[in-house]
Amino acid sequence: MEDSQCCPKTKHRDKDEYTCLIHRLNRIEGQVRGIKSMVENDRYCVDILVQVSAIQSALNAFNKELLANHIRTCVVDDIRGGKEDAVDELCTTIQKLMK
Repeated sequence: MEDSQCCPKTKHRDKDEYTCLIHRLNRIEGQVRGIKSMVENDRYCVDILVQVSAIQSALNAFNKELLANHIRTCVVDDIRGGKEDAVDELCTTIQKLMK
């Protein structure tokens, strides 16, 4: 299934938001590669677990930033445009993030 079929909505991000999100993702990607290298090099389990925890924290920070941007832009724009279902979508999204 193409992305356009499962996710028909899109969002244009301004340069600052885009750059910030991409930098965060690049750092996370580097951390994941580092963990892979640690496993390949038989590093001690606790050392790997500490790095996994750091990645989880980085992903949480990414989610917080993305969610805040989403609320400030997409949700506000939808509500101003009379699309009240944006609140339901936001609530569902927050529930998924809090699992």
